[in-house]
Amino acid sequence: MSSEKSFIAKMAEIILKFTKPDYMDSKQKVDDFINDRLDSPQKPVKSIFKSIDFNGTQVFTFGDENSENAILYVHGGAYINEVNYQHLLYCRKLSGKLDSYVVVPVYPLAPLHKVEETYEVIGELYKSLMSRQNLIVMGDSAGGGFVHSFCQHLKSINLAQPQKIITFSPWVDISMGNPPYDSANDPILGEIGLREIGKSWAGEMDVKDYRVSPLFGDNEGLADCLIFAGEKEIFYRDIKKYVEKLESDGVNVKFITGQGLFHIYPLFPIPEAKKAFKELEKEIMQ
Repeated sequence: MSSEKSFIAKMAEIILKFTKPDYMDSKQKVDDFINDRLDSPQKPVKSIFKSIDFNGTQVFTFGDENSENAILYVHGGAYINEVNYQHLLYCRKLSGKLDSYVVVPVYPLAPLHKVEETYEVIGELYKSLMSRQNLIVMGDSAGGGFVHSFCQHLKSINLAQPQKIITFSPWVDISMGNPPYDSANDPILGEIGLREIGKSWAGEMDVKDYRVSPLFGDNEGLADCLIFAGEKEIFYRDIKKYVEKLESDGVNVKFITGQGLFHIYPLFPIPEAKKAFKELEKEIMQ
């Protein structure tokens, strides 16, 4: 990809900086944010898009169930924010352009819920899709980190790997153990907020347990991976380190860097995202 950001990407970054959540850079504000969520039970997500009930879990679905590909998509949001229209519109695009049946679970979130509950929900949904020939597991940000942890976990419960693993800016180390992190120049995320939210998500689990931080897990035998990251995002160094671990563990991985770009850039309406989608299409439709 070109090293020069498009004008639209530059404008998007400026807008993102103005809308960056204040709890990302303030210990007091992130504590208040987490406490507020403790008083707000998770409710079904209202949307114009179709959803079904799967064993008590709301699941958005896109496309024909008989499509050539099936995609299990785990949304981002730092494990504390609900699926939003950006995720849902992108999943609709996946279904329409890649002949795919896409399922997006509304999984249990912190701080009211912990990671173990989400493993149960995603695990049952994954089992229901395993009979499909081309099953792809995808995710962005926190959801991307979960996807890598989940696929490591599949080995411990003797379930087959998906056909492919595709992630955008995965959060691979919730301990944030590889400083320095440049929070000031990330228009979406901040180290202070991420550390506290990560601890809330892990609960009693060590933040370096592979089930919450795949950077510390065993990748041997994982499916082929396609990983996207923005060069200027706070997670970039951790993601690059994880890609190196995947390679050393013998995993076939393709790593695409958005030069000068921000967190989960492939999900934004910018020219660079169109190039990313072409790489995605090539990976899935080959």
